[in-house]
Amino acid sequence: MLGVASPFPLLHRDLDRAGYYPDLVADILDLALAGEPVVAHLVHPETTFVANEVHRHVTVLALTGTRLVVAHVDEHPADSEHPTPSASATTEAVPLTELRSVALTHVVGSPEQHRPGDVPLELTLAIGWDAVHRIDLEPATCPDPSCEADHGLTGTSVPDDIVVRISAVAEGREAVGAAVAFARQLAAATVRGR
Repeated sequence: MLGVASPFPLLHRDLDRAGYYPDLVADILDLALAGEPVVAHLVHPETTFVANEVHRHVTVLALTGTRLVVAHVDEHPADSEHPTPSASATTEAVPLTELRSVALTHVVGSPEQHRPGDVPLELTLAIGWDAVHRIDLEPATCPDPSCEADHGLTGTSVPDDIVVRISAVAEGREAVGAAVAFARQLAAATVRGR
């Protein structure tokens, strides 16, 4: 929190850098962390533009010795129901023993020149604990081109607990390096948590 001594100075420094309501994000994290020390963290701010409106969002992943705390904060512009802008903040605390997968996708430019320890151009971190699944449905088809019968729907169920994409082009190589370091600590923690 700004102006208050923090038990997690590096996390608070990164919240300040993100510039997206750092005191609000720190408060919701403080509640979810329940006094447990943060071992590693990742702060990922996102700004999108939709129909001439700016929407800001921040995702924070805070790893403790026993849990992964996930926080999302979204900005909501004023509208007919809410005359002033607002923000919604959600946290989820997942025991490390409940994590089912940590998937990393590395995008590497000029792979023939890659050297051990090089930071990728982009890193996508997908963490699953089977709380949320995305279902993609589409009409089922028939191999007979003249068939007009309704064959129902077909689809896939994909785990979709959290996916964070960090790009050197958008956020800088330092941000990708921080994501790699967090992913390394998370992977190690999930091994110990079993």
